[in-house]
Amino acid sequence: MLSQRVKAALIFVPLVLIAIYLGGWVYKLFFAVVLLAATYEYWRLFQKIDTHPSLPLMLAGVGLIILTRGFLPLHFQGFLLPILIFSAALVAIIQYERGDDHAALNFSIALSGILYLGWIGSYLFDLRSLPAGRGWMLTALPTVWLADSGAYFIGSWLGKAKLCPRLSPKKSWAGLGGAVLFGGVSGSLLVLLWRSVGWLPVGVPLWFGLVLGLAIALLTPVGDLLISLFKRTAGVKDTGKLIPGHGGILDRIDTWIWAALLGYYFVFFFN
Repeated sequence: MLSQRVKAALIFVPLVLIAIYLGGWVYKLFFAVVLLAATYEYWRLFQKIDTHPSLPLMLAGVGLIILTRGFLPLHFQGFLLPILIFSAALVAIIQYERGDDHAALNFSIALSGILYLGWIGSYLFDLRSLPAGRGWMLTALPTVWLADSGAYFIGSWLGKAKLCPRLSPKKSWAGLGGAVLFGGVSGSLLVLLWRSVGWLPVGVPLWFGLVLGLAIALLTPVGDLLISLFKRTAGVKDTGKLIPGHGGILDRIDTWIWAALLGYYFVFFFN
């Protein structure tokens, strides 16, 4: 039986691929909705451990970062962060004065959610906006999907030694090895494919796809484990129920946003 993550991908991936292909406003609006939905799920997780970060603050913060990264010039980004930190501090002070003894935690949770899903999540826009962004997005995201599939299949076959037995008992070192194998091969083949149809420059070497795929396979599982940590702390199995039978949006994109970040900086520095 396929893992929940693989089955969920079969539901969600076609929509993602259409958005990537079309680009422009369709792409930006699609991923803006995805990130705002993930923000709501993030807020809900921490509600379950008796903390009360401000949902309006988190949605506004993520939305404003998306707006600046996806639609406005670069110099607005540096100006926005101090405003968001100040706003989070002001909200926390008001919460404490109203009797919330967890106000300091609320500040930390709200700000971490804004930065995680707003700042890191917005690399989904940055990568797509690069020259040949369609090809780079269609390299980074499918690579993380295929690496995840490799982790599942190899881990199910050979996974005896556990990677994080307390946090995620099903993850194994063999699974990580499968992810690395599938990720490296997938990255190379995707670069070859998109070069052949003109979605990536012909000068992009295959080793670039290989190294990017290896980096994605090795590093993006940290995003998955981080969300698993939050879910363990909150005592829930999934971040939400938006995808029936397969959990929430945050469960799905926990590795995608890091794949986009890695893809962006690989292209920015090495291409």
